[in-house]
Amino acid sequence: MMPGRAKSGDVALSIEHVAVNFGGLAAISDLNFSVKDGEIVGLIGPNGAGKTTAFNIFTGFLQPAHGEVRFRGTLLNGLKPHEIAALGLVRTFQRTSIFQNNTVFENVLIGLHRRRQSSVWATLLATPRERAAEREFIESAHEILRLLGLERRASQIAGALAFGEQRLLGMGLALAARPTMLLLDEPVSGMNPSETANVMRLVETIRASGVTILLVEHDMPMVMRVSDRIAVLNYGRIIAEGPPALVQRNPDVIRAYLGERRKRA
Repeated sequence: MMPGRAKSGDVALSIEHVAVNFGGLAAISDLNFSVKDGEIVGLIGPNGAGKTTAFNIFTGFLQPAHGEVRFRGTLLNGLKPHEIAALGLVRTFQRTSIFQNNTVFENVLIGLHRRRQSSVWATLLATPRERAAEREFIESAHEILRLLGLERRASQIAGALAFGEQRLLGMGLALAARPTMLLLDEPVSGMNPSETANVMRLVETIRASGVTILLVEHDMPMVMRVSDRIAVLNYGRIIAEGPPALVQRNPDVIRAYLGERRKRA
């Protein structure tokens, strides 16, 4: 199901001097950081810090006003989201993005078919190659559902799943694209502690299969436990970066989060 493991230590994603402006306001300002192959990196920060904007830039949904984004050496500036996904850089979204009226199994199968290029005639005539590919897709779909713990839900309508299971299925659609790097946007948002623990195990399993992971998450215990390294974004800039234990003690990080709590008070 998953691609071969990339050489550990090579740079997977590189962001250099990236800036984005909305109506004259800087949403991202001189963003610089990188993710190495094999890492799980957490991108955290207060609300409005620019985390989802950064994800949108990395995956082609927004174009930077300045700077460069590279994935394994390939410049992503100007590429469309599907072109970036085809390179192996795939994301999930804050809001669950699934095919509500299809079964769970059909959702994953649709995701698998999205990455296959077939001629209309080959599909209509069901050539031996097409039949072999379809068998492979069916096997891969079952494999993804087993990984997610959703195989017993395969015949259920996706929209009838519990919220946590819909979030998992959204991850399944991303995995169906066979990423070499996966960007998870708030993967445990709205989940209970048991569901969160399950996603943490899943993230580790995905990484063990050779997929590099960058995640945005507000659940601090989760992101601190699962991440090898943390990058802290505030007002569109990285203000701290390093191992979770070190970042937690950083005065700038403490001030940023204390400031957010005071705004909420």
